[in-house]
Amino acid sequence: MNKQINRRQFLKSTTALTAGLGATSAIGLSSALKKDATLPVPCEDDFVTIFNGSNLDGWHINGASWRVENGAIVCEQDPPGSGNGGILLTDKTYSDFELILDVKPEWGCDSGVFLRSAPNGDSYQVYVDYHDEPNNGGISGFLYGQGTGAWRSEPFRHFGVFDDDGNLIDLEMRPFDLYPGHLENPDRYACTMEEWRAAWKLNDYNELRIRCEGKYPIITTWINGVMIGKFDAAANIHPRFHKERVYEQLGDEGHIALQVHGGTTWWAEGKKVYWKNIRIKELL
Repeated sequence: MNKQINRRQFLKSTTALTAGLGATSAIGLSSALKKDATLPVPCEDDFVTIFNGSNLDGWHINGASWRVENGAIVCEQDPPGSGNGGILLTDKTYSDFELILDVKPEWGCDSGVFLRSAPNGDSYQVYVDYHDEPNNGGISGFLYGQGTGAWRSEPFRHFGVFDDDGNLIDLEMRPFDLYPGHLENPDRYACTMEEWRAAWKLNDYNELRIRCEGKYPIITTWINGVMIGKFDAAANIHPRFHKERVYEQLGDEGHIALQVHGGTTWWAEGKKVYWKNIRIKELL
């Protein structure tokens, strides 16, 4: 079943970008993914903290509500339930880098980390989608083309499992067909559903690590030390991704940004996402 999606909707009135792709059985998808033994670079002294834990110095706001509480950035729609989303951007721009940050989303939030972002949010986006509707499931750690073609890379998604009191107690993993009839995944590497679920911690902070490098970047992600995916822009086969067009749009560098999705269906009223321990190492 196809659904209309709109991940660029920072403000309530923003129009939809593209049609969502239906979730169908991805038979043979896992076997099409190539394993990669790449490991994250150890966290060395040359990482630099870019969030001081006290205020938003070094960042600027473009919509939504952003504040610092107990050493963490807390974000939500402004006002809650209004549909008014936005982004928080670094003042500085970055090209090749490794980024580490801890994130704790409350269930019902649609967020992400924007890489090489333009001021309006056009970017390579790393998902932090912690919901199961309206987009046929959520997921974190894979890539999406924010304002750059609505291409995507996730081979599976999650759905919430709740107890009788409505508390989230587990995540059910289901395959996701990126575009029906095409079994080859555009990622150079993707973890299995079982690996992803074992890595993710419910109701707690998760360490998200992102490495972005190259003119047509290779973007590698880890959650709590487990490799999640490796996106290769130079070799990507997604029919909506065009490396030269994206490069012309974003260039070699841009801001790092955090997202609060707009719209009343993409972010549950009163829900928040928490971010802390944000540090970066620029790659020479």
